[in-house]
Amino acid sequence: MTLRVYNTLTRQKEDFQTVVPGKVGMYLCGPTVYKPAHIGHMVGPVIFDTVKRYLTYVDYEVTFVINITDVDDKLIVRANENGTTVEALAKEMTQDYYDNLKTMGVESVDLFPHATEHIQEMLDIISSLIEKDAAYPLEGDVYFSVDADEDYGKLSRRNVQEMMAGTRVEANDRKRNPADFALWKKSKPGEPAWDSPWGPGRPGWHIECSAMSMKYLGETLDIHGGGLDLMFPHHENELAQSESCTGKPFARYWLHNGLMQASGAPGKVGGGHDRHGDATDQAAQEANKLAGSKGAASVKELFAVHQPETVRFFLLATHYRSPIDFGDERIAETGKGLDSFYRLFEAYERISGKSFYDIQAPTKRESTTPLKGGPPELFEELEQLRRRFLDAMDDDFNTGGAIGTLFEMRKAINGFINANKLADGGANEDSIATLTTALTMLKELANLLGVFIKPLEKIGGGADDEFAAALMDLILDIRGEARETKNWGVADKIRDSLAALNVVVEDRPDGVQWSRP
Repeated sequence: MTLRVYNTLTRQKEDFQTVVPGKVGMYLCGPTVYKPAHIGHMVGPVIFDTVKRYLTYVDYEVTFVINITDVDDKLIVRANENGTTVEALAKEMTQDYYDNLKTMGVESVDLFPHATEHIQEMLDIISSLIEKDAAYPLEGDVYFSVDADEDYGKLSRRNVQEMMAGTRVEANDRKRNPADFALWKKSKPGEPAWDSPWGPGRPGWHIECSAMSMKYLGETLDIHGGGLDLMFPHHENELAQSESCTGKPFARYWLHNGLMQASGAPGKVGGGHDRHGDATDQAAQEANKLAGSKGAASVKELFAVHQPETVRFFLLATHYRSPIDFGDERIAETGKGLDSFYRLFEAYERISGKSFYDIQAPTKRESTTPLKGGPPELFEELEQLRRRFLDAMDDDFNTGGAIGTLFEMRKAINGFINANKLADGGANEDSIATLTTALTMLKELANLLGVFIKPLEKIGGGADDEFAAALMDLILDIRGEARETKNWGVADKIRDSLAALNVVVEDRPDGVQWSRP
C-alpha cells in the first residue's frame, strides 16, 4: 500500500511525495517556554516522533525540527511575576520540556532551534517582505499586509472578516488593514530588544517559525505539523509570509493533530480507535481544549501517577487527527491493557531465560522476511497482522488501527504458549525459537510506536518500595504456609484481600509472583 497522508491544505488524502526523493524535512511548532510542560505539550512531539520512526522504517532520511519560542509576551509577563529574567525563565522551562520529552521516549528530534538565536534570519525575511510591498513599517513596528497576499486564508479557509471575529490582533488603529499582523514589535522599556532597521524591538510570533524552519529545511518543507489550534492564526500567517517572501509553496503537507479534551469516562484500549477529526472542527476542539490555563497538571505530576510508556501508548491509541479524551481513568485503563503485554514478556523470560527487551528486531521494512519454519497457522496469522499494522500506518499514520493489531498479535502468541504448555515446562528448543520469532515481529512493530523499548522503571522508589516488597514477601509466606497446611480459609482471605487492593498474585511452577498494575 502506498503511503498516503491527509493534507489540511487540500482537505484530502494524498500520495506522499517529497521535495527531494528519499528525504523528508519535518517541522513541528514547539512550546513557548514560560511555564512547566503539561500533557498537551507532549501530544505533538509523541505523534511526530512516531511519524519519523515510521518514515525512517520505510527508508526515508528524515530531519525533524522542533522550535523553542524563548521570547514572547507571555514570557515577559511571567518573568516579571516571578521576579526573574526572561532568559533565566526560558532556560529553566526549556530544560523542563527536554526532560519530559526524554521521559516520553521522544528521542528522534534532530534540532531544537531557539528563536533568540535566529534574529538575523527573521530580519532578512522582514526586509524582503518590505521590499516586495508585502509588509510595512509603522511607528517602530512592522506589519504583514494581508491584502498583498491574494490567497490569504487558504489554509483555514476563512475570509478576513471571519478571521477578525473574536480574534485578538495587535492594537494599532493606523494599520492598513485590521487583520495585518506584526512581524516586528517595538520593545517597551525593560523588555528584551534587538537592533533593527526600524528601531529596537523583538520578533512577532509567526515570523520566528518561518525563519527557523526555512533555515534548516529549505524554502519548501515536506511536512509542517502542529496542533489544530495553531492552524489559525499561526500557521495561516506562517504560510502567508513565507510564500510571499519566496514565491514558493511553504509546505507540501500540513498535518494537524487533534487537541486534548478533558474527560472522565473510561474507554476500551486496543480497538480500532480510527475515527478521524477534521480541520473544520477547530473551533469545537479549541472550546474544550485541555490547557494549563484550565487546570492541566504538569507532565511530571502525571508521571508521578502513571508510567510514561502508558501515557505515550494512550496518546497513540487514537488517530492523530482525532481529539483525545483525557482522564485519569482512561489512562489507567490503558495501563491495564499494557499489563497483558508485560505478563507476556515475563512469560517469555521464564520460558527462554532471555529478555524480550534484548531482542534485536529489524529496523527497515525492506529487511524483513516472511516467517518460515514454524507452525503455519501461527505464522500465517502473524504475517496477516503485520500487513494490517503497516496498512494502518500507510493510511495517514493511523496509530490507533495499528495498536489494535498489536493486541491481536499478543493474543495469538499467548495462544501458542498455552496450547503448547510452554509456561508449564513444555518448552523445547524449537518452541522457544518459534516464540522468539513471533516476539521479534511484535517488537519490530512496537518500536515504530516507541513502546516496549526498555523495561519499566518503578514509579516512586526508595525506602517505601523496599518496605512494601518485604511486607508482600511476608504475606505470601503466610499464605504459602496456609496452603501447605490446607488452611484454605486463611489462604483465600489473603488472596481476596490482596485482589481488593489491586494486587495480582500468580502461582507459577517457579514460585509465587505478585504485581500491582
